[in-house]
Amino acid sequence: MQSFKPDLYIIARIIKTLNEKKRINRTALATSTGLSYDKFVKYFDWMLEKGFVVIDENGLVVLTNVGCNAYDELVQWIMKYVGQLKFPRLRLRT
Repeated sequence: MQSFKPDLYIIARIIKTLNEKKRINRTALATSTGLSYDKFVKYFDWMLEKGFVVIDENGLVVLTNVGCNAYDELVQWIMKYVGQLKFPRLRLRT
């Protein structure tokens, strides 16, 4: 089985959407990020495994502090090594 290697810009898009929406179902999240559902599921499963997101008691996807911190670290890395930023820094909404 081949290991999944996510596109970091897609991860950042998903996290940014989650931060804006706060809680969202998986189908709406896939649509909001412009991903087909089957492609989204690969990213979602990877993010769930890494602790970036959780599913709440209502079945909605919620960004964790780990996910928010990962996004901020990614933004810092992009600024340092790429020099261009497509995404703003996040502050986790509670």
